[in-house]
Amino acid sequence: MSALRRSVSEAFWAMCAADSMSMPVHWYYNIQDIRRDFGGWISGFNTPADRHPSSILSLSNTAGSGRTAWSTGEKRADVVGNIILHEKLELWRSSNGSVHYHQGLQAGDNTLNVLCALRVARTLVSRRFTDVSQPDARAAVLSDYVQFLTTPGSHADTYAESFHRSFFAGWQDSRPTSPSEVLRFAEKRSKQMLSSQFPDSQLDAIGCLPMILPFVLLSASASEDQAVSAAVEFVKLTHPHPNVPEYVKIYSRALHAVLGGGSVRQQAEYALRRLEVWDTCQSYSYKASRFPASPEERLKVHQSAVNHLGLACYNRGALSSLFYLAYEFHDDPKGGILTNTNCGGENCNRGSALGALLGAGAAYSGGGIPQEWKDELRAAQELLPDILKKML
Repeated sequence: MSALRRSVSEAFWAMCAADSMSMPVHWYYNIQDIRRDFGGWISGFNTPADRHPSSILSLSNTAGSGRTAWSTGEKRADVVGNIILHEKLELWRSSNGSVHYHQGLQAGDNTLNVLCALRVARTLVSRRFTDVSQPDARAAVLSDYVQFLTTPGSHADTYAESFHRSFFAGWQDSRPTSPSEVLRFAEKRSKQMLSSQFPDSQLDAIGCLPMILPFVLLSASASEDQAVSAAVEFVKLTHPHPNVPEYVKIYSRALHAVLGGGSVRQQAEYALRRLEVWDTCQSYSYKASRFPASPEERLKVHQSAVNHLGLACYNRGALSSLFYLAYEFHDDPKGGILTNTNCGGENCNRGSALGALLGAGAAYSGGGIPQEWKDELRAAQELLPDILKKML
């Protein structure tokens, strides 16, 4: 296997591992809840607890983006339960207020966003697109996406974030399914939303990254411009917010460079400077370096850094945290994935993109995530071998 193919392979595996590792403690904003619910810091794959200590699932809008209280105007039909997440509506409306976002998943499972990413990869390699930046690639991916999310029993996750709900709130009126029809719908919706005076802030979120990862990974041998274009043109269809393309460009350029043998640490520095948080990150990096013999103390520094830079989903803060962790764990994907998990907050989507970056880099030194982790990743074990075999 060539170095480039090995880099792509390890990126896919680490993407899945980081998401699955964080899944049980996704959106744990009080990090001490992690220790309480799991008897210490996370060190392996786990099944979620029955209750989530800070769940606000019952406040989420079941008919579209955001929270229920934000929705205005006429009452729209529920997307949750009717179009997507079949048989999950009662969990969203539970009165106990502590339903886990990923109830129904088991140790080693992936969240919906990474399952979607794996489907993107499978579609792209199965159709053998030579240039995934072209419209026909986006059309095929979106058609498969619609089929996957609207088919009852296609996955076990309980949560779908705002971008899914927003997409299908618009889709349910005409319900296009063929590649050309879905692409036409998505392009029209994107154009309208990108020109709106009031962009949906819930779309300017790190959840924009998982589904673009395969577009970059499968463009590893193409030019940077082609890889970035593939990611940006697709994300405009899922996350039509004016801020998102620039953030996706920053991440995609870094990942593409690392896939080609570039330094993770150097690319992380470039990104942190673009995000204007380099000096802040250097301060935390220095603090962490003062505890070479104390993993617990270093973890506290990293948790503090992520809490300061951005613990939530919004892109600027989440990307700052992602690239800070990439800088610190540039040669240690296992350590980076575990630290990301134990920092809490929006650790799944942040983690999947961090994992891809660290996995891609580690491959060039013969590293990657542990084999025992790969063995425990249920969806990845089912889908990735065939995807990797079919890669051009």
